[in-house]
Amino acid sequence: MRRSTLPLLAAAICFALALPVNAKMPFVKKAQELGFKDIKNCASCHKEAMPKAAAKGEPYGEVGQFLLDTKAKKKAAEVDLAWLKDYKPKAQ
Repeated sequence: MRRSTLPLLAAAICFALALPVNAKMPFVKKAQELGFKDIKNCASCHKEAMPKAAAKGEPYGEVGQFLLDTKAKKKAAEVDLAWLKDYKPKAQ
C-alpha cells in the first residue's frame, strides 16, 4: 500500500508547486475584478516586475506612486485599489 501512495503524493506535491506559477498576484487579480483591466501584472505599479524589488525600496511606476500618495493623503493603513478610479494618467 505504501508504494501506491508515494507516486500519488509526489504528483500532488508537483501539482501544488505548479499552481503559484500560473496564479496572478493578489493585487492584480483584485484590480481586474474591480474593472481595471489595464492592470495586467506587477509592472503596472512597480518599475520592477517583481514586488520584492519594490519592497526593498525600488522605485514605483506612475500608478504605484499614485496609490502610495493617495494612501498617505487618506492616512490609510493599506492601499485600496478602488482608488484607481480617481487615477488620471499624466499627459505624455
